[in-house]
Amino acid sequence: MITVKKTNEIAKMRVAGRITGDALKYIEERIKPGVTTAEINAAIHEYIVSQDAIPSFLHYHGYPASACVSVNDVIVHGIPGDYALREGDIVSVDVGVVKDGWQGDAARTFAVGKISADAQKLIDVTRESFFEGIKHARAGRRLGDLSAAIQRHAESHGYGVVRAMVGHGIGRQMHEDPSVPNFGTAGTGVLLKSGYTIAVEPMINAGTFKLTIDNDGWTARTADGSLSAHYENTILIRDGEPEILTL
Repeated sequence: MITVKKTNEIAKMRVAGRITGDALKYIEERIKPGVTTAEINAAIHEYIVSQDAIPSFLHYHGYPASACVSVNDVIVHGIPGDYALREGDIVSVDVGVVKDGWQGDAARTFAVGKISADAQKLIDVTRESFFEGIKHARAGRRLGDLSAAIQRHAESHGYGVVRAMVGHGIGRQMHEDPSVPNFGTAGTGVLLKSGYTIAVEPMINAGTFKLTIDNDGWTARTADGSLSAHYENTILIRDGEPEILTL
């Protein structure tokens, strides 16, 4: 069931969203060659806790960290560890926050030092795909309108749109109805209503859309070893333009 959020509930989601977005701004300044993915996770954990909030990813279905830190060909759910970032890497950081019982969820892909033009284009197009999609995120439109716009923009650049991982509704729980695919057919799917809150998160690969899962049961990689980028925000559906809660 998809819930329409009340005014007071939306106010609490704005707070959770602000902390989520600020955590990503905080870590962006600290991403550079030599920093380990474990250090990125620790810094995010400390920041979230400093805001009297809870990292929602920590222990979620057994996940062992407060952030997902995914380097190069890792699409999502990269487990932080002793890998030290290198010049030219790209790193996707996905963060979830609970504040006063309400959730925020967002992700960004960052450059590590100087990166290739191809890697920068992938990051840029992934972000653009999000904004193309949310042009359709308003009451009275169909969810498929949003999904189709994301897919159209990414595939127009020759990229693969991940099928096996999708966005989601969000509120008291990190994952609520509806599922929010980054591919689909315009004019189909859930009718969007004012007060819905969803996490829209294009995961775009430079090559195939197909993926593999590592033996840890979490780490999702591109099946062909190509780079992958991730851009996510929690948004509020309204009668007009949506409100982005995590920017």
